[in-house]
Amino acid sequence: MSEIHYKTITELAAALEAGETSSVALTQAVIDRKEAMDGRVKAFLSSAPADALAQAQSSDARRAAGQSLGPLDGIPIGIKDTLAVQDQPLGCASKMLDGYVSPFDATCIAKLRAAGAVIWGRLNMDEFAMGSSTENSAFQTTANPWDLETIPGGSSGGSAAAVAAGEAIASLGTDTGGSIRQPAALCGVVGMKPTYGLISRYGLVAFASSLDQVGPFTRTVEDAALLMEAMLGKDPLDSTSIAPQGETGYAAALKTKRGPWKLGVPKEFFGDGIDPEVKANIEQAIEWYQGQGCEIVDISLPHSELAVPVYYIVATAEASSNLARFDGVRYTHRSEAAKDALTLFTKSRGEGFGDEVKRRIILGTYVLSSGYYDAYYLRAQKVRRLILGDFETAFEQVDAILTPTSPTPAFKRGERANDPLAMYLSDVYTISVNLAGLPAISVPSGFTESGLPIGLQVIGKAFGEADMFAVANAFEQGHDYARQTPNL
Repeated sequence: MSEIHYKTITELAAALEAGETSSVALTQAVIDRKEAMDGRVKAFLSSAPADALAQAQSSDARRAAGQSLGPLDGIPIGIKDTLAVQDQPLGCASKMLDGYVSPFDATCIAKLRAAGAVIWGRLNMDEFAMGSSTENSAFQTTANPWDLETIPGGSSGGSAAAVAAGEAIASLGTDTGGSIRQPAALCGVVGMKPTYGLISRYGLVAFASSLDQVGPFTRTVEDAALLMEAMLGKDPLDSTSIAPQGETGYAAALKTKRGPWKLGVPKEFFGDGIDPEVKANIEQAIEWYQGQGCEIVDISLPHSELAVPVYYIVATAEASSNLARFDGVRYTHRSEAAKDALTLFTKSRGEGFGDEVKRRIILGTYVLSSGYYDAYYLRAQKVRRLILGDFETAFEQVDAILTPTSPTPAFKRGERANDPLAMYLSDVYTISVNLAGLPAISVPSGFTESGLPIGLQVIGKAFGEADMFAVANAFEQGHDYARQTPNL
C-alpha cells in the first residue's frame, strides 16, 4: 500500500496539504500506472494525459496561493463513459455514439470540478449500461484485476477495475440495478448508490430514468462519503433531483456515529442460488456486528423474489423509450447502406446497437405495446410499490439492512455470455434497492479460497446515507480487506 496510486483520498489530501507531494506528481503517477497496467486490465476507453496534468497544475497553483478547494482538490477521478465531460468523448461503449464529443459537463462533473478534482479518462462499461459483466462493450472486455481471466462485474466494470488496479484514485459509475455495487464487490473496492434524486442525472445518458443514479467507487467508505458530499444538491436542470434531507456531513458523521445499531437480515437473501463461500462470508460479517453489540433482527422482504422480473419490465420499457432518440438522423451512427427514411432508422440502429441493447429494446417495446401494457408494465409498477412497502416495514424495526452484494464471486469471461437469464440473476441482491429508490453501499468483506473478493451490502433508509455510511465504516475499520490490493 506504499504506492501513491493506492493511497486514499483522505491520505492524499493530507499529503498534498503538507507539501509532501503535488497534484502533478500524483496525476503523473496515475497516468504511469494506467500506461503500465491497462494493456491487461482494459479499464479505459480513452484518456487525455495532457489535459489531466493541466488540471493538476491548476490545483497546485491554487494550493500554493493558499486557495485549496478542499479534500478533492488535485485528486484524479475516472469517469464512466456514460457521463458527459466537456470536450471529451461520450460513447456509452457503443458504436452508436462512436466519435461523439460532449459539448458540456454533467452536473456531477461540474460539481467535482468546483471541488478541484482532476477529471481523468473515460472508463469502459457495458453498452448503454446494459449488462453485469462489462462484456457487452462494443470495443473491449475489461478484466478483473484480481484475476484477469474473470469479469469485473458491470455495467460499471471499468470504473471498478480502474480503482482496484490503481489507475484512478476514485471513479464515478452509474447504478440502475446494481451496476456500481456489484462490480465493487467483485473487484474488492467500495461502491455506493445514493437515494434516488440525491445526485443530479443531468448529463447522464439515460438507460432507465426512474432507476439510474450516479455514485462513487473508492478505496474506503470515508472517501465515498467525501465524493458524495461534493456532488449533492437539487439541480434545476434535472426535475427528478431532490434537495438533500437529513444529515449530509457524511465524512464528519463517521467519527460520531458508532452504534450499536439494530441491523436487519432478510431471510430471502440467503436461500437457493448463493455461492457457499459468499454465504459463509456474509454470515461471518453479521456475526462480527453482533459481537460489537449490534442487535441482529431477522426480517422478511417477501416481494424481493419478484424484483428481477419487475426490474426487467420497468428497465427495458424505459430503455426502449430513452433509446428511441438514437435514430441515425442527428448525432448518432448513420448507416451508409440506408436508401430511404425507413432503412435509415432500421439499418442505423441495427448496425449501431449491440445484441444486449437490441434485446432490451425489443423487450421494452413489447411490454409497452397496447395489448400488453396493463398485463406487464402497469402490473410491474404496482409490484414495485409493494417492494418499497416491504422496505418501509423493515425500517420500522431496524437502522440498516445487511445482505450479500452479489450471489457469487467474479466468474470467468464468456461463462454466461450465451445465458442472459443467468447474467440477469447476477444483480438479484441489488435490484430491489433501485426499485425502492434507497441508498446502499458495498464494502469488501473478504475473499474466496481462490482469492476473489466478496462484498457486503449495507442498505439504508431513504436519505439515511449518514447512518448507512457509519454502519459500513464500522465493518471496514474492524477489518483490513479494503486495504488489500491485487498482485498485478
